[in-house]
Amino acid sequence: MPGLVSVKTPPDAPPLRIAVSDGTLQTASRPDSRSEPRSNSPATRRPPSPSPSSSRARRSPDRSFGKKKSTPEKALINESSLENPDLGPFLLKLARDTIACGEGPNKALDYALRASKSFEKCAVDGEPNLDLAMSLHVVSAIYCSLGKFEEAVPVLERAIGVPEVSRGPDHALAMFSGYMQLGDTHSMLGQLDRSITCYKEGLKIQMDALGGNDPRVAETCRYLSEVHVQAMQFDEAESLCKRTLEIHRIHSPPASLEEAADRRLMALICEAKGDYESALEHLVLASMAMIANGQENEVAAIDVSIGNIYSSLTRFDEAVFSYQKALTVLKSSKGDSHPSVASVYVRLADLYYKTGKLRESRSYCENALRIYAKPVPGTTAEEIASGMAEISAIYELFNEPEEALKLLQKAMGLLEDKPGQQSTVAGIEARLGVMYYMVGRYEESRNAFESAIGKLRYGGERKSAFFGVVLNQMGLACVQLFKIDEAVELFEEAREILERESGPCHQDTLGVYSNLAATYDAMGRIDDAIEILEYILKLREEKLGTANPDFDDEKKRLVELLKEAGRSWNKKAKSLENLIDPNSKRTKKEAPKKWSAFGFRS
Repeated sequence: MPGLVSVKTPPDAPPLRIAVSDGTLQTASRPDSRSEPRSNSPATRRPPSPSPSSSRARRSPDRSFGKKKSTPEKALINESSLENPDLGPFLLKLARDTIACGEGPNKALDYALRASKSFEKCAVDGEPNLDLAMSLHVVSAIYCSLGKFEEAVPVLERAIGVPEVSRGPDHALAMFSGYMQLGDTHSMLGQLDRSITCYKEGLKIQMDALGGNDPRVAETCRYLSEVHVQAMQFDEAESLCKRTLEIHRIHSPPASLEEAADRRLMALICEAKGDYESALEHLVLASMAMIANGQENEVAAIDVSIGNIYSSLTRFDEAVFSYQKALTVLKSSKGDSHPSVASVYVRLADLYYKTGKLRESRSYCENALRIYAKPVPGTTAEEIASGMAEISAIYELFNEPEEALKLLQKAMGLLEDKPGQQSTVAGIEARLGVMYYMVGRYEESRNAFESAIGKLRYGGERKSAFFGVVLNQMGLACVQLFKIDEAVELFEEAREILERESGPCHQDTLGVYSNLAATYDAMGRIDDAIEILEYILKLREEKLGTANPDFDDEKKRLVELLKEAGRSWNKKAKSLENLIDPNSKRTKKEAPKKWSAFGFRS
């Protein structure tokens, strides 16, 4: 978050007579770790999500309050004394000192709450009090440090209502800071849609106060662009990232570190949109800028991204060269057991599987797992979970679903209690649902999908194509459990979402159409099933062509349904297995392959 509002208090001021400086409300810069978003989502072929090395979710405020220095001055403060105008600044200083000396956040929270009450009582009627807004920001930050994000939200909403933008830049920046902090808090709760709304409001206020070309506006644009990438809203992300590049060209020299970071983000967006050539161009320019600035480790990270692009373009020899080049640098600078080295091993394992070198692929998987099993100090749970999820996808390709399941379960166990990781956990649960389905554990599959869908709904991702695909998957699990009514509801909702997000001709949408027709037939809703199959065949004939083998299967199913409709409406429903695929023997033999077409693969 671009910062908290703060008012400086002279350290040597006497008790109860603390003077507040005239320093303006400022915003802190964002951590550099956000500069390279990368996906760790286990959803197959899902466009990369904006995660620095694992997930784009924001880190919760630092919960370690430092080493104990000294005991803050203790004072007996009566509620009646809160009307003293000197008390608010004093209590706020006590809150800071309590945090600094490690006496615990609860005592600091009490001081900050009393400070906000004092500022409120001392406020002049009709006059907004920036000290009150600042104290509320401190209260919310302490709530977040305690993991009480829900309690921080109303405090921040109240803080946002205190400043008046028309009263000058201090008020504008106070409101901007409040919106950005509120956006971060919503993000930690997994409410991505609300988070984006807050960031947009903050950006608008900042641009009105500072102008559209201020370097601080560029930082906020980039910040919001990363969040749009996480939400898979790539057009919005691209527009904001272009704006960031334009501002940095005005204020920064050519080949600056700021431009390099912007180009890495733009490369990620282009890769997600399938524009690999443009992504490669941005990465090469970013690498040149990092070389010019002597950032050797960053160059290695960019080489990994370049290898990913080459792999997507099936330029495998160039991809291997990029990965090996990065591996050499990372081993020498960070050591053989660093998680970044394991990440390159995973990339090489995937690449060698694609080229048919299965022994080398398995060897690199095992090397990566050895690093994740004994992580070096400083390795985050997100990094380990990301790597395990990616390796599980390779074991799935090896046709070892049980091993893939174990890795996914370990990955989820590392993240499920982490704030801000709801979206990533939902992706892992969706993968688990697919794996459970493949091994015939349909009840567990349904439960995993249900949990993933609940998290995605709560996080505001219920309008994404990914959400539609998960709904379709859960519907398939319900079919196997003979929960037909529930399956129909899921297929219908998936159809609505995928028609809007992907279009009627997309393979995921066509798959939902086919599943919905089969389920309607099983329920005896012959007319509805016929209508859908006719629509599918019309789409294939007019827009997609009839060469697809599914065309003949769907045509046979339609002819069969039309014959049945002409004979009798009161007939015994057919086996669901045969309705979903008329060739039941082939279905059993090729089940993993067929269901994975509607699932997630890496």
